[in-house]
Amino acid sequence: MRDMNLLVDGPGGGIVVVLTHGAGAPMDSDWMNDISAGLAGRGLRVVRFEFPYMQRRREDGKRRGPDRPHVLLATWRKVIATLAGPGRLVIGGKSMGGRIASMVADECGVGGLVCMGYPFHPPRAPGKLRTAHLHDLATPALILQGTRDPFGTPDEVAGYGLAPAICMHWLEDGDHSFKPRVKSGRTLQQNVDEAVGEITRFVEALA
Repeated sequence: MRDMNLLVDGPGGGIVVVLTHGAGAPMDSDWMNDISAGLAGRGLRVVRFEFPYMQRRREDGKRRGPDRPHVLLATWRKVIATLAGPGRLVIGGKSMGGRIASMVADECGVGGLVCMGYPFHPPRAPGKLRTAHLHDLATPALILQGTRDPFGTPDEVAGYGLAPAICMHWLEDGDHSFKPRVKSGRTLQQNVDEAVGEITRFVEALA
């Protein structure tokens, strides 16, 4: 269902999981569709939205970089205010979308946070950390990360001093989109299914 540029999947009632995209792909990419369909299939209500730059890309077909940080933050705040109701919200998303969600989670008083492929640092620039606000995050959070993610590996993340509210779940041999190598014996679908299962358990524990 499309409404106000939102995509809604799953049954109504209970906690609503609000997700958005990463820097390069829209809210209805194959990857986002698979995650959303998986969660809806587990009985969760999922709402997806796009940042303004991605909406403009959809309208005119021109690729452009993400909006300025203040626009991204304001968009999350607006979406949370629009969707806030009797049920609590769990917010998050893919890469950049999850990172921006993590920056407003405490401020907006959401029930939980889910980040899929958190960009702890740019690839090949491990010294440029994006973790300052994660040291004292109070919102219950789940970060799902591939063990080969160039934006943050297990050894790197172990030294970041993340807040106790944050739970890390590592997906075997996954890259930034959870895709493993053929030689690992794993498949992307297995890692996506595992991620969906972990998110479902996390959300249900908040109810």
